[in-house]
Amino acid sequence: MPVNPSSIIATDRIIDLKGTRKNEVLDELIDVLATSPYVTDKAELREKIFERERTLSTGVGVGMAIPHVKIPSIKDFVAAIGRTRQGINFESLDGQPTHIVVMIGCNNSQAGDFLKVLAQFVKSLKDPSLQKSILEAENPALIRDLLLKSNGIIG
Repeated sequence: MPVNPSSIIATDRIIDLKGTRKNEVLDELIDVLATSPYVTDKAELREKIFERERTLSTGVGVGMAIPHVKIPSIKDFVAAIGRTRQGINFESLDGQPTHIVVMIGCNNSQAGDFLKVLAQFVKSLKDPSLQKSILEAENPALIRDLLLKSNGIIG
C-alpha cells in the first residue's frame, strides 16, 4: 500500500531550527520526531541517526538534508521538518549550506516503501521555488500544505 505524505507530515513536527551546527539540528529534530507515538525508543532513534551521519552525511545538496533511520522501535513512517533561513553546514555533497532538513523514521520492515518516501521528498524539495516558499512560509500549516501540494495531495 502506498504511503501517503499527508499521514507522515504533521504541523506539530515542523519547526524553525535554532541550532547553527549539524549535531544541534539533529538533536532538535530527534526531540521533535520523538513526540510521535510511532517512536517508542528515543535513545535508539538518536543513536541510529548519529551512526548514519558518521557513515555518510545525509546532506544531499541543493539546500536540503534528509537524515533517516529504519529501526524496529519506530512503528510506522514519521517525519520531522526543520528550516533555517541562514543555512547550516551539513557537510552536504555540494558543499552548500542546508536550509531544509527532513528527518524520516520508519520500521525496518518498511524498506521498500522507505525508498519511495525518500524519493518523494527529494523530488519535491529539489525545486528551488518550493524551497523559497517553505523558507518564506509564515507557519507550519502553510509549510505542510506546500509539501502536500508539491506531491499532488492537495490542489
